[in-house]
Amino acid sequence: MKELDLLKKDWKKDTNSFEQLSESAIYKMIQKQSSSLVKWILIISILEFIVLNGIGLVINDENINKFFVQHTYLDIINYLNYIVVIGFIIVFYKKYKAISVLDSSKNLIEQIITTRRVVNYYIIWNVLIGGFFGIFGAIDGFNNAYSKDHNVNRTTEYLVIIFIVPLIMVFIWGFYILLYGSLLNKLNNNYKELMKIEL
Repeated sequence: MKELDLLKKDWKKDTNSFEQLSESAIYKMIQKQSSSLVKWILIISILEFIVLNGIGLVINDENINKFFVQHTYLDIINYLNYIVVIGFIIVFYKKYKAISVLDSSKNLIEQIITTRRVVNYYIIWNVLIGGFFGIFGAIDGFNNAYSKDHNVNRTTEYLVIIFIVPLIMVFIWGFYILLYGSLLNKLNNNYKELMKIEL
């Protein structure tokens, strides 16, 4: 948005420059910035998918494998998660291509709104799926401990789950806000600038 701030300063200094810089020129600048921001959302989501799943393949823990063998429905949900995440990546790609060729501020506003909404859905999905697996991971851990040591208090299990799982979800939420928060804020700034043009 630095470029827009510089343009505004120029407008105040010289009214002729204001006349030369049409709304079309401002729109093109915002469109270019928005396209770049969505491209980075796409790149980060792809890298995130590759890195996080790559770590899972490298670790290849036997306990994790046994956990999924014992709970086949969780394995199915894990594969479902892959499909959903890939689906989000495809949507990000489509949003990037759409924003790159738009020819009106109204359409760009709509694309920015829907892109921000999709990214927020993506973050929510990852927080929920992380919490879901966190719950079953905690239960499985306590079940293993309980089978070895009958002194383990089952009430403690539920208390730990109640406190630990929300912490896991908050951590995941913070991770995604760190990754995408700045890009979403910049998209929101572009949206505000476009609304000024429309008004």
